[in-house]
Amino acid sequence: MGRSRNARRRPAAAEAVVERVDGGLAELIPDRDRARAWTLLIDGAPQSHVDLDDPAYLSFEYQRRLGHVIDLVAPPGRPLHAVHLGGGALTLARYVAATRPRSTQQVVERDAALVQLVRRELPLDPAARIRVRSTDARDGLAKVPDGWADLVVADVFSAARTPAHLTSTEFLDDVRRVLKPGGVYAANLADGPPLRHLRGQIATAADRFGELALLADPAVLRGKRFGNAVLVASDRALPVAELTRSAAGDPHPARVEHGRALTDFTGGAVPVNDLVAVASPAPPPSVFR
Repeated sequence: MGRSRNARRRPAAAEAVVERVDGGLAELIPDRDRARAWTLLIDGAPQSHVDLDDPAYLSFEYQRRLGHVIDLVAPPGRPLHAVHLGGGALTLARYVAATRPRSTQQVVERDAALVQLVRRELPLDPAARIRVRSTDARDGLAKVPDGWADLVVADVFSAARTPAHLTSTEFLDDVRRVLKPGGVYAANLADGPPLRHLRGQIATAADRFGELALLADPAVLRGKRFGNAVLVASDRALPVAELTRSAAGDPHPARVEHGRALTDFTGGAVPVNDLVAVASPAPPPSVFR
């Protein structure tokens, strides 16, 4: 298998890094357009993109949308206490560290072998206050103190599906426990027609939070194709107008739904608890072609 040189001295024509991790076959593919940027794939499914020279650069659409949420959680530059459930290549933790110096972050990534690969090949800034725990996301969340976090981001996929135990009201109860008053929860969700999973997740969040917004490609919201949607929840008013402007200015613009329109979108879906929770649907093979 190919192996790159040290990440701090990568040649322009760097080779891919291919290694078996707990979750499958991991590949780090060099970005031909950015000298020290890499895309992480697990079993062929793109997971993360990282630019070591510019960690504030977000390539993937859903990560850009999560970046907009991070930008609006607090005034620009203010440090955050952030929890990331799901680590991948630590893209969003790097983004927070770059855009909000002195932030303190906890990352929960179950795949210990993946964490070792990322740390070795895509090393973190030594000054970044990022702690990584290799454990199940819900178990790791349970260890975070009450009222510690300004932000909790959930971006957990196993075999390209969100595990069932991270989709329930009981899971969100622990998210609420960890958040400070007025803190923000943001989740990367994936679904396709008929959007049953996405509607259920909105209903579940609405059962636990007073304010919601959803950012997604209009084609995904219309049930025309499989894709990602970013769900944002809080007990304080969300900056919907600012999110709408940011999402509309992306290379692939997203629509922001909130209020009555978002309630109507759920179509009568009911909250999901641990007894009935199921994993998100598997993406069709065509998504990764």
